[in-house]
Amino acid sequence: MIALDLSRLLSRAGSAAASGIDRVELAYARHLAAGRLPPVFAARNVLGGVGLLPAMEAQAFVAALGRSWHDGATRGERRHLVAQARRLRRAALFGGPALRRALRVGQEPPVYLVVSHSGLDRGAAIARLKAASGASFVCLIHDLIPLEQPALTRPDQVRRHVRRIDTVARLADAAIVNSAATGDALRARLGRRNLPIVVAPLGIDLPDVPPAAAERPYFIVLGRIEPRKNHRLLLEIWMRLAAELGERAPQLAVIGRRGYRGKAIARELGDLPGFVALHGELPDRAMGALLRGARALLLPSFAEGFGLPVAEALAAGVPVLCSDLPALRESGGGIPDYLDPADREGWHRAILDFAVASSRRDAQLARLEGWRPPGWAAHFAIVARVIASLG
Repeated sequence: MIALDLSRLLSRAGSAAASGIDRVELAYARHLAAGRLPPVFAARNVLGGVGLLPAMEAQAFVAALGRSWHDGATRGERRHLVAQARRLRRAALFGGPALRRALRVGQEPPVYLVVSHSGLDRGAAIARLKAASGASFVCLIHDLIPLEQPALTRPDQVRRHVRRIDTVARLADAAIVNSAATGDALRARLGRRNLPIVVAPLGIDLPDVPPAAAERPYFIVLGRIEPRKNHRLLLEIWMRLAAELGERAPQLAVIGRRGYRGKAIARELGDLPGFVALHGELPDRAMGALLRGARALLLPSFAEGFGLPVAEALAAGVPVLCSDLPALRESGGGIPDYLDPADREGWHRAILDFAVASSRRDAQLARLEGWRPPGWAAHFAIVARVIASLG
């Protein structure tokens, strides 16, 4: 019996689009709902505990949220999703005993599964649930960036991540990671504890839509606008392109919500109308169309746990220019052009090369022909073996 914690999805009910972590929890919820056993969903409540969610209502919420993030939703539809999430959180408030009973009476070994970091900074509730139900605790760790590069993250997020990893060290029976790089970083923080850590690359579920029409060639950058993503490098390059080429300069499409220190960066990007377009959060269909029409995806990040945009772009047949980071080399293999995130001249030359038909872009397209995107089926097969090993 697996109880999947949906706290992240409930907290994101009013969002116009899914983040990378949102996509993971949504994929797990759909996978569990399609399984041979009745799904068990749980969530944190306002008192700090974990409670059972009504199965049918939770499934209806997951389905509606998935449609909203895929196709887009009106303001009224998002309000309805928020109301659904509020009702489910109220159910979680009184669902602690029911969750413990559900985990105890199942025929298979019980597992409490958290795949979004939600609630990992408050380990007491997990300890109580394990003690009362006999459940194993399995979590998915997406990255350790707040601990490895704290200057790129909000101070409160650094403190929260310290507590999350402490919870993993004390209470987890197994951990899933999205890349070997994340696994290495996690092992380095666990001290002497020999916790089973398994790498399961994330799946790609990109909508099959035609590319967006555009009058000028453009590049795309996906992800939250914050210092870690290094949008400022792109800002400086596009200021230079605008000065050098004028209306012949390629455009930059920026997709993502504003994160830590993101407002100032977005304001500066917005000062280049005609050259930079800020799209904010976009549902999957709109994002997919923009991605498929781009000359290349740009990802000059200073740190990544997996690099989902790299895999998404390659799955769409779009070239990638990205930072030379271990996690991104895992996601992209030998396909992308890898660059130092501090090499402004190198990025400038690469963007000019990929803005037009060039041997450099053609070479990457040739490498891309044999690439196959990771699938969720392979991911969940790995997860199934992890859970079976706990029985």
